[in-house]
Amino acid sequence: MESPNTESPNTESLFTRLLLATECSDFDVGAQKMALALTQRCQLPLTVILPIISNPEFEAIAPQIAAKADAEAAQKLTQLRRQAHEAHVTLEVVVRRGEEPYREIVEEANAQACEMLIIRRRGKRGFLANLLIGEMVTKVVAHAPCHVLIVPNESTVWKQRILVALDSAEAPQDSGQTLRTASRIALQCGLPLHIVSVVAVESLRISLQARMDQWVMQAVAMGVVAQGEICVGKTYPQILLARETSHSDLIVLNSRSKHHATRPILGSIAQKVIALSDFPVLVLHT
Repeated sequence: MESPNTESPNTESLFTRLLLATECSDFDVGAQKMALALTQRCQLPLTVILPIISNPEFEAIAPQIAAKADAEAAQKLTQLRRQAHEAHVTLEVVVRRGEEPYREIVEEANAQACEMLIIRRRGKRGFLANLLIGEMVTKVVAHAPCHVLIVPNESTVWKQRILVALDSAEAPQDSGQTLRTASRIALQCGLPLHIVSVVAVESLRISLQARMDQWVMQAVAMGVVAQGEICVGKTYPQILLARETSHSDLIVLNSRSKHHATRPILGSIAQKVIALSDFPVLVLHT
């Protein structure tokens, strides 16, 4: 997000608290830089959650294991604290122990009541979405009580255009909520919004045009410079292609699979977009 002086003085901030989840590994470098940059530019509080895998029964027998883990955690956080100091960012650091790191991250997001969680995307781009995102990250996105920003290691804060992918099969209230959130982000950042929806075959394009026109009008009514694009083909490649051709540097989309209403699960399209995008992906919790 751009610095505060680029935002409309009458626009209420969408985010008031950010949470960075990190294990301070090489894969976390990009997410850490992103969190510091967003915190600095938006002048928001930043909490850092460092999850440590822990087995209470084993550590009760061998307490030196827990002591060693704590010492390693403190060492890992040293460089991050130094980077924060250089960026004039104050960190609140929370170290949580548990058998499953994703649970500790999700529970801390609940405790902090943060609006956005920032986390890495493990590995390089490719076709094995689950492996490339990483099991922990996939579970965090699926269970998080807030929006989640997934950050590839080499990406930076968006400065050009925001792309929001809307599903024409969704109920109007669901797609409308996704659009409103993306529009508010675009408005606060002073960036144009590119609205994309994908249909399977060309014959469906005409039936979607009226709804696309409505989406564009809704964004414009919020004060956003917006344009719409209807793509034909397989959903996730078309979203990625639209990002490229529109020169967008942030992708916004919904998270849930509509086929699993009884339990949280990250939708397959979101998984593939996250895994294959070289740019940050903001997965909305709706």
